Amino acid sequence: MTKKRLWTCLAALACVFWGISGLFAKGLFNISASITPIWISQVRMIVSGILLLIFAQVTGKKPLKTMTDKKDAITVIAYGLLGLLPVQYCYFIVVQQANASVATVLQFIGPFFVLFYMVVFEHQVLVDVIAAIVAFLGVFFLATHGHFNQLSLTPSVLFWGLISAVGVATNTLIPRRLLDHTSSLVVTGWGLLFSGVALALAHPVWPKIPNNINIFWLMAGVIVIGTLIPFQWMMGSLRYIKPSTASLLDAFEPVSATIGSVIIFGLVMAPIDWIGSIMIICAVLALNWEPKHKR
Repeated sequence: MTKKRLWTCLAALACVFWGISGLFAKGLFNISASITPIWISQVRMIVSGILLLIFAQVTGKKPLKTMTDKKDAITVIAYGLLGLLPVQYCYFIVVQQANASVATVLQFIGPFFVLFYMVVFEHQVLVDVIAAIVAFLGVFFLATHGHFNQLSLTPSVLFWGLISAVGVATNTLIPRRLLDHTSSLVVTGWGLLFSGVALALAHPVWPKIPNNINIFWLMAGVIVIGTLIPFQWMMGSLRYIKPSTASLLDAFEPVSATIGSVIIFGLVMAPIDWIGSIMIICAVLALNWEPKHKR
């Protein structure tokens, strides 16, 4: 297996992990109304960022050195505030104001922003554009379950949804230059820490969390499976695959979340859900197809 295909698989698996972490978050919301999306986002980002930076320091990656270079420091801060923060928090706002279906569809407009950038500046090939359209339709079918009337958009929902979609694009485009000479551990760690601290400063109120051991285990799942591992894999993949490919792989998140909901919460998948899932898988396979004369 080539490095490109290996990291494509890891990036896809990262998106699967994000989908699974959504199930952990759903379990947390079911325990208590005092557990809010902003609290989960704050905790997962700050804790994960600190753990990644500690690991980077122990393994000799020198994370503090990155912050002594003005250009690198600005890039890391921009990645955290303009990439990680909107792609995480704005998504949850749409979920609160509308529903997960609307949030998923609006956020998946993000890869089209990436494709536009790649077509204009880096001569993106046509197959990626076609794959993006097929994947978007697959996500649309999977998110709505064929009930298109669920996508009623208020101006507020549309605004935050588009900000979330822009976050998908900036999340993959901003750190590319930095990854050429900086460990993905350092980039991801600082980005998560800055975005988490920014949320804590914007909303410093700490809710009263019930004394329930299940909250600890579910939050551990959100941090480890939903943050530490997938963000590291996604950042590492940007060394070997195109940003447009990485952003399109995000389509695996609703697939894994839907399948997990079937297994855990008893969701019944309609035929249109299966069609959407197959479309997403076919689109991702097309992204990894290389004609023999190009190999």
